[in-house]
Amino acid sequence: MSSAPQVFTRCFGHGPRPVLAVHCSLAHSGAWRGVAEQMAEEITLTAFDMLSHGRSPDWDGQGNYQLLNKQAGLSLLTDPVDLVGHSFGATVALRMAMARPDLVRSLILIEPVLFAAAQDEDPAAFAALEDASQPAEAAWEAGDCERTTRLFNRMWGTGEPKWPDLPVPARAAMVRAMPVVMASRAVLHEDANGTLAPGALDPVTMPVQILTGADSPPVIPAIARSLCRRLAAAAHTAVPGAGHMLPITHPVETAALLRRFWPRL
Repeated sequence: MSSAPQVFTRCFGHGPRPVLAVHCSLAHSGAWRGVAEQMAEEITLTAFDMLSHGRSPDWDGQGNYQLLNKQAGLSLLTDPVDLVGHSFGATVALRMAMARPDLVRSLILIEPVLFAAAQDEDPAAFAALEDASQPAEAAWEAGDCERTTRLFNRMWGTGEPKWPDLPVPARAAMVRAMPVVMASRAVLHEDANGTLAPGALDPVTMPVQILTGADSPPVIPAIARSLCRRLAAAAHTAVPGAGHMLPITHPVETAALLRRFWPRL
């Protein structure tokens, strides 16, 4: 195996429980600040910037983007941690747990976007997701990366502030990351990496908590139900009033759920 990519990391908090967190697409490791500040006395949270995000280097188009980030995350671990991932970062965290369950004490999947898991669970929700994705797909095919990013952000972001009101550096950072989102479509929509293949999830025997926003699109709870059936020790909780960006928009509620989950281990 080639060496793991070098990625930027930062730490929050000074508590006794070690946590590793993986952010969502178009964000960076600082997205965990709100949750971490709620738990500063309880956890020491390390977060890394995925490739093409934050201060990490760009993905060079070689190799599998999801699995490269999995490799980068695992390279940061020497002892078991509680592993947390959000959105695409949740799919990376899941792959980390599959590869090295000995290093993952517990797994928190927040709004995991392994859309292929919903295809049989709720075909209508999967079809609605595919339809909703078409404008961004068309913009990408037309070569308009900024419009693709704007449409994708409208689908999955908080909606505030509006795109024209975002600072120029924030918009530029999202546009920079957009190509890796599009490159990962087959991994998420078609399970090109075989996450759902028979037996692939068998190593994931640690406690798993799936958190979703109650206001997220129906494809998200369908994914959660599918994963709960496939994982040996998984439970699902929906956060009232929250959408896809719940660790950022609802850090207090997210921290409270983590605080409730971890002592049971």
